[in-house]
This record gives sequence, structure tokens and C-alpha cells, in this order.
Amino acid sequence: MRKVLWLLTLALVLITSFTTVEAQAMRKSSKEHKRAILLVAFGTSVPEAQKAFENVDSMVKKAFPEITIRWAYTSKTIRAKLAKEGKILDSPELALAKLMEEGYTHVALLSLHIIPGEEFHGLFRNSSFFEQMEGGFSRLLVAQPLLSSYNDLQRTADIMLKSLPPSRKPQEAVIFMGHGSEKHPADSIYMAMNAILNKKDPYAFLATVDGHPTLDDIIPELIAKKVKKVFLVPFMAVAGDHARKDMAGDSPDSWKSILTAKGFSCEPILKGMAENPEIVNIWLDHLKEVLEKLDR
Repeated sequence: MRKVLWLLTLALVLITSFTTVEAQAMRKSSKEHKRAILLVAFGTSVPEAQKAFENVDSMVKKAFPEITIRWAYTSKTIRAKLAKEGKILDSPELALAKLMEEGYTHVALLSLHIIPGEEFHGLFRNSSFFEQMEGGFSRLLVAQPLLSSYNDLQRTADIMLKSLPPSRKPQEAVIFMGHGSEKHPADSIYMAMNAILNKKDPYAFLATVDGHPTLDDIIPELIAKKVKKVFLVPFMAVAGDHARKDMAGDSPDSWKSILTAKGFSCEPILKGMAENPEIVNIWLDHLKEVLEKLDR
């Protein structure tokens, strides 16, 4: 008798569970589609660098005029600094919660990071919960960051080399400054990008602030090639603090100061990658891919 009661109880629990799951699925599928795009960047507090994000915002709105566009910054430090200036930027989690509260059902999230590194994977993990929770989005998809395939690397290298100042002479070098991610395997993408750039242009290099290759890796190659002048260019979405201080600053440990001390003439270019429409188009291609899948 006890065994029969136990089996009946188990059956009831299973039926209830399946019914609940089915009911949740029906509620989600019956929702009227209300779409949004969430643009997520590390962020910047440098006013001059903000024009890079303004360019992205303008291009996304032009490409998808019928879809709501929202922004979020992953950097808590930058959000806090901007808040003191009266500029409120949401974290990705808060931005998603607001969209959910406003009844949006289908969300495409575009990462404006350069590589699929630690920040991107944290963003991916956290955002996935908003689709899984009770009352959450019917569909949420995360688009890939800039360098997510071999084709992305090739396209980006061609664009960045093409966008260098026309005044640059053939044997003048260029070093692109990437952020780097020393503790994440995606840091190897910078090694691959350095190789691709150098193959296309023997005087073009990429080094990173916090990963590999380093500036120390590149300097011996400059010396071997008897380079006299070096262009310094951000390999980052915006020309923010890293570009203005670590790359082009006057402190003894900036790249400009280090290279100048070794006899090289330096010309910094303070222009973020997201200011370049052709680079933004790569991000937009990634966004289009997930938008095509959003309503399936």
C-alpha cells in the first residue's frame, strides 16, 4: 500500500512539474513580441572618447530604426565616476531587469568588447539567467565581440592598416595598443592579430597593456629594422585612459616615453576603433546574425 501511495505521489509531482514547465513555455510563447537591443561596453569617463560610442549608437539606430536601443557599461568604477557627474549608466544586469519590467520579450545583446575574454564570458553567463527565470525574456541572444573568427581578424587588420595617416612613410612603424587579458586564454587572439598585421605590413605590430605580446617584445624588432619613427594607435573601442595615459601620456612609464627614451620619434593617434564606421560594421554583422535568430 505504501509503495502504491509513493508511486501515486511521485506521478502527481511529475505531472505538476511538467504542467508548470508547459504553462511557462505557453506564457512565454503567447507574449507579444517586443524587441530591444542592449549595447554593452566596458565604458569610458573621458568626454573626448565618448564620440566613439555616439558613432556606434548612431549606426545601430540607422540600421535598426524600429528596435529600442539601450546602453550599459560593465565597469563599476566608470559608472560610479559618471554618476558623480550626474550621468547615470546602468550595469548590464540592471539594464536587462528594466527591459524585462517594461515588457520586452526578445532582446539582442551586443558586446562592444574586442575579444571574447573574461568580461565577455561574465556578461554571457549573467545575461543567460534573464531568459531562464520565471517571467523572463522569451528569447535573449548575445552577439559576439569584434574578434570572434579568422575572418574578423583579417577584416580588422585590413581596416586598421588602411586607416593609418597617409603621411606615414613605408619604413615608419606602427604599434597598435590592445588591452590584453593575461589570465584568459582569449589573450592569444592578440598574438594572432600581431602575426596577421605583421604579415600584411612588416612594420606593423600589436602589443598589449596587460597581456601578450608586450611592448618589450616589439622593441627588439623595431631596433632590428632600424626604425626611426613609430605611430602609436589604440586597438580599443575608445581612446580612453589607456590610450591617453598608458600609450600617449608624459609619465616615464608610458609607451611614448619608453620609446622616446630609446631614440624613437613617436606620433600618437587618439582615435578609438569604434570611431571607424568600417570597424563598427563588423560588430553590426554580429548583431544582425543574432537578430535573424531572435524570433525563431
